Amino acid sequence: MASHLLYLFLILNSFFILSASTATNTTITQEKTCPFESIYQFGDSISDVGNLIRKGPAGAKSYAARLPYGEAFLHRPTGRCSNGLLMIDYIAMALRLPLLNPYLQPFVPKDHGVNFAVAGSTALNSSFFMARGIHVPQSNSPLSLQLNWFRNHLKLLCQTRKDCEKRLQRALVFVGEIGGNDYNYAFFQGKLVEEISTYVPHVVRATTDAVEEVIGEGAIRVVVPGNFPVGCIPIYLTSFPNSNPNAYDDLKCLKDLNKFARFHNNHLKRALEKLRQKYPHVVILYADYYAAFLSVLRRAPHLGFEPSSLNKACCGIGGQYNYDGSRMCGHAGVPVCSNPKQHIHWDGVHLTQEAYRHMSEWLLHEILSKIKCVW
Repeated sequence: MASHLLYLFLILNSFFILSASTATNTTITQEKTCPFESIYQFGDSISDVGNLIRKGPAGAKSYAARLPYGEAFLHRPTGRCSNGLLMIDYIAMALRLPLLNPYLQPFVPKDHGVNFAVAGSTALNSSFFMARGIHVPQSNSPLSLQLNWFRNHLKLLCQTRKDCEKRLQRALVFVGEIGGNDYNYAFFQGKLVEEISTYVPHVVRATTDAVEEVIGEGAIRVVVPGNFPVGCIPIYLTSFPNSNPNAYDDLKCLKDLNKFARFHNNHLKRALEKLRQKYPHVVILYADYYAAFLSVLRRAPHLGFEPSSLNKACCGIGGQYNYDGSRMCGHAGVPVCSNPKQHIHWDGVHLTQEAYRHMSEWLLHEILSKIKCVW
């Protein structure tokens, strides 16, 4: 066991050195980072490090439970929906913390924080979608369930409430990205954007309620990410083609879908501003995943990404965007590109390790410049 842990440490350390040596934003030195002792992560597949694949038989059959997922990290699948590491992994390394373990993995260290995110999860409870005729998977672990896990974890970790509050005061809490699946399930089951837009206040309220929940437990530094520009993602580009060239922007993304993503993000930002007024002693930051992704896309050639594949999946098959929902990455006969480091998109839904690395660098620069580090 000791030799295994040493091997894992060396691998993780090498990843951090690689990330730091190739950073494109201003280097964040140790002096500029807060001495956080733990990180807590809520969310979906953007940040799930292994919870879904531990959620019974259905989770074990997930695509993220088999190669080529994880091939760039430990050369085996870990439950991450990528070929390697995720943004939360790079953020943990930048803060000189171990990678977070999934909540559902027993007998692993969790005193440095826990990852509660589950791929496919929603901000809203499944009953919301059932009432609107939208199917969500049985494996759905909505934000309310993840918060229950959080409370249970604290009960086991702390002797007293004051002890928990002290721990959380030195923690960084990520509430999301969450909410993307609430819209994904609706879009891909034929709901019109006019109806889906009415879900936004509910999704945002569920998110801000979660923020208040973790504040109530003692958290004083909370990061709340927004949604991606979904009109740039291969699954959306494939599912909603448009014969009108004007439907696409200069990055070949669908304008209307990105407009919807901004609609959600603007609602979220306004709600967070109200929370800041309500909790002036708490640092509540909006993490702009939308801008971070577009920054990577616009700088793609300078970052080493192949210009001809900016909207194409690396692991996929068929069509203009190398994505076929009936033959997803991980299925027999579905190939993987020879140069994943030169691709932004991994499987048509999620990004590659390389893309997540560059996004995390952009986000760290934004987040750590606004975090108040006085303990």
